[in-house]
Amino acid sequence: MQSVAEALDRLAGLAASPTVATLADAFRAAGFELALVGGPVRDAFLGRATNDLDFTTDATPDEILAVVKPVAEAHWDIGRAFGTIGAIVHGHTVEITTYRADAYDGTSRKPEVVFGTSLEDDLVRRDFTVNALALRLPQRTLVDPSGGVEDLIARVLRTPAAPEVSFGDDPLRMMRAARFASQLGFEVEPDTLAAMAALAPEIDRISAERVRDELSKLLCTGAASRGIRLLVDSGIAARVLPEVPALRLEIDEHHHHKDVYEHSLTVLDQAVDYEVSRGVLVSPDLVVRLAALLHDIGKPATRKLEPGGAVSFHHHDMVGAKLAKKRLRALRFDNDTIKAVSRLIELHLRFFGYTDGAWSDSAVRRYVRDAGDQLERLHILTRADVTTRNRRKADRLGFAYDDLEERIARLAEEEELAAVRPELDGQQIMEILGVRPGPVVGEAYRHLLEVRLDEGPIGPDAARERLLAWWAARGDA
Repeated sequence: MQSVAEALDRLAGLAASPTVATLADAFRAAGFELALVGGPVRDAFLGRATNDLDFTTDATPDEILAVVKPVAEAHWDIGRAFGTIGAIVHGHTVEITTYRADAYDGTSRKPEVVFGTSLEDDLVRRDFTVNALALRLPQRTLVDPSGGVEDLIARVLRTPAAPEVSFGDDPLRMMRAARFASQLGFEVEPDTLAAMAALAPEIDRISAERVRDELSKLLCTGAASRGIRLLVDSGIAARVLPEVPALRLEIDEHHHHKDVYEHSLTVLDQAVDYEVSRGVLVSPDLVVRLAALLHDIGKPATRKLEPGGAVSFHHHDMVGAKLAKKRLRALRFDNDTIKAVSRLIELHLRFFGYTDGAWSDSAVRRYVRDAGDQLERLHILTRADVTTRNRRKADRLGFAYDDLEERIARLAEEEELAAVRPELDGQQIMEILGVRPGPVVGEAYRHLLEVRLDEGPIGPDAARERLLAWWAARGDA
């Protein structure tokens, strides 16, 4: 946290930058107000880098466009219906929004867009006091009608208006509270937290797409489990992601197993750590984080109390993959994300047979083949899934996975494992067998692929002999 003086110095420097100064001069010359608002002002106090420049003004969208066009390298009005105009000024992307006074009507899944006339009124209608800060331009005057600076110092999330009013205006703000708690490491103020629990059913008014986007932002923070815990404790997760609170299984006094809910949050934390430390994926990786959070959601439906106090969850990987696919579709995630997450959940137990006995090279090839382009994510999820407090067991599993990755790397170097294919393609198969395109070509290709996985590269001549032998055994030669 910067001191107020340091923050004001940073804001002064930002105001003097070519992008901000150009816009400030242009709006003043046109007779309109302009203020830098929200995240950039907040982050100046937190000492965080400023990535996005958001402005607010009393100009209408048409008037914003008229002011911006002469000074921008590019501009767009995709958010025009909501009062927002985007532009690139001196190489920086900016968004400029007309003062707002939005509210839900109590039944609609989208807010009614109402433009305001006052900066102060615009600020008190925003989500949290720490985001309800503005720097008037070109005067460089800090505007803080709700005590946002004090809340930044106290590291507290509080709504500018009564939380019931703020969340009633836009229920998605309850999910934003969880996201900002994760992103900034702030505590949610008690009255605000109580309102989240009381108004949790109101989240049903929000479209699946907006819920998806906010959940994705939360999961891409550095401490995602913190926000997930807030969603669960407030009852919001039960309405938008019910499979997660369902992981809090009741523990039978005669049957004991680890806390699946706490385990899942730990896996999420560890997956984030591996994602960052391994440095292979572009971080944050939403697929990894979704898979980590949801990898055990099949357990409640598959739990079986066994004799002697044991508990089993047979096939929870397959059940969980189906449940994840269904939930992610309901949240309108794209098909690639749904496919990747469900595949990782389906495969997340595969490695644990590795420690029971040495895998053959064939088994290693199949592991890579089945993971496909999700292999690095599967490495992360599998390693993160080890949460045992038994140091000896954790080390054994860690060393075993080190060994598996070394074997994968060695085989890949020896035989280009990442592109495992038979030595003969479909066209060659048809020519050798003298057949036309049809199901038999696919059968032959799959047979040669199994040979390739079992034995590694055998060369085109040997592959031709194997193909003819297979063909003869079918009685089709």
